[in-house]
Amino acid sequence: MSIVRIDMNSPEFIAEMEKTIKFTDKVNAQFGWVYNPQEEVNEGVQMGLARNKMMYGKRFCPCFMVEEVDGKARSVDDRICPCKPAIEKEIPEDGKCHCGIFCTPEFAAQQRIELGMEEAAHTHSRGLTAEECEALVNKSELDGDELVALLEARDLGMVNFKIVDVREHMEWQMGHIKGADKLVPTSSFFQTLDEAKLDKNENIILYCHVGSRSAHVARILTDMGYTKIGNLTHGIVSYPGDIER
Repeated sequence: MSIVRIDMNSPEFIAEMEKTIKFTDKVNAQFGWVYNPQEEVNEGVQMGLARNKMMYGKRFCPCFMVEEVDGKARSVDDRICPCKPAIEKEIPEDGKCHCGIFCTPEFAAQQRIELGMEEAAHTHSRGLTAEECEALVNKSELDGDELVALLEARDLGMVNFKIVDVREHMEWQMGHIKGADKLVPTSSFFQTLDEAKLDKNENIILYCHVGSRSAHVARILTDMGYTKIGNLTHGIVSYPGDIER
């Protein structure tokens, strides 16, 4: 199969891109889907679809390889947009197709919350909304800025959760996150866990020095039936908030 080089600035490609946008608009309307809230995702997929239409005569999904079979262009898994795996499995189960352009309205709404939540958490340009608090506190992995934002929201009574330090007592004395609720040292984990009296259904965010011990403890707690465990991914060393000594 010969390589066809496409000039993205050519009138031909621009015209095909316009047709592709109308095509994806029609797909959304047909299936009741919506576009990804991240415009760059949609544009990238649309450009790939337009390119494949010009190269192969079909809108093969741009996220999958196209190969030649019996002299004809063929996509792996017959991925021609809107592809069968997306319609039957990916969108019903994951809320979006593999390429990410087509989403359920519910998935897109959650994505908008998370995108706004991340902006608020990382820039501190505004406080978190109640919806953003709920989405953020239920993440399994958080970074330092996100925990700072959640603590600010907790101080305002907008969200409830416990912060549990799983380092050793000496490390706690040297410095711990201001607002941490419990110390459950990994070396005496099961004994101190009983003493901590944590509810299996409350939101619990764990942290250690660099995130490895707390990730291990998170797996143990999950296996024990704790349902809402979060982990400060890179530990206290990456935490930009207040430290108590």
